[in-house]
Amino acid sequence: MVSARFNGKAAIVTGGSGGLGSAIAEALASEGAMVAIFDTNAETLQKSVIALETTGAKVIGEVVDVRNDEEVKSAVERVAKSFGRVDILVAAAGGSLGTPRDLNDISEADIDLVMDVNVKGTFNCARAAIEQMKKVGGGSIITFSSIGGRGASPVTGVPYAAAKSGILGLTRRLAKEVGPDNIRVNAVAPGLFLTGRLQGMFDALAESERNEVLNAIPLKRMPEINECVQPVLFLASDAASYMTGTVLDVNGGRLMPS
Repeated sequence: MVSARFNGKAAIVTGGSGGLGSAIAEALASEGAMVAIFDTNAETLQKSVIALETTGAKVIGEVVDVRNDEEVKSAVERVAKSFGRVDILVAAAGGSLGTPRDLNDISEADIDLVMDVNVKGTFNCARAAIEQMKKVGGGSIITFSSIGGRGASPVTGVPYAAAKSGILGLTRRLAKEVGPDNIRVNAVAPGLFLTGRLQGMFDALAESERNEVLNAIPLKRMPEINECVQPVLFLASDAASYMTGTVLDVNGGRLMPS
């Protein structure tokens, strides 16, 4: 029996036509949510919308650069007008964005891109969504950190580590501020989910480095996409109604914070 725990809820998924983002959007829709997908790639966005529409889901797509505050705010307002509400924000847009890993190869533009999309983009989307969530008496925001923001990952570079660490501070401070409005803000910190560009970065590592990553995972395997999707849906749902300002580490035990 398919769950309907998000019936009547409206969700926004940023980066929603990427590998992980599209899986989250699909899962939310399969459990009854109305879903708005934000992405910068118009072609993949259209494909994602069409794919969800064929399942009978109520879905809209918005071409949005999350770094642009006015663009984000306008898109969120259109979602609220179309769906009548905004209840859930999954701020999945981000990543290393194809920037170099090695210190001497990183340019100022690389730093700006990674920090702006991850940190500024998450902030812009959260602030716009909060305005709408207050109108319906609450909501849930899920931000995306990473194991690379929780410890020193060999796969991604310094800008990525800084951005994903910054997401955790943003999450905690935002949770404190909007808690009285019944808006929960939590983060997920995935390990190495090999989608898109990250697969290429992992494949480019030396065999010894790839083995180092795998050997450090107590479960001794790489994850399936759904193993990150379900923790996100948990945080979005009423099952996590007394959780805010927290981070869920989804990494197979590779990092075990005290």
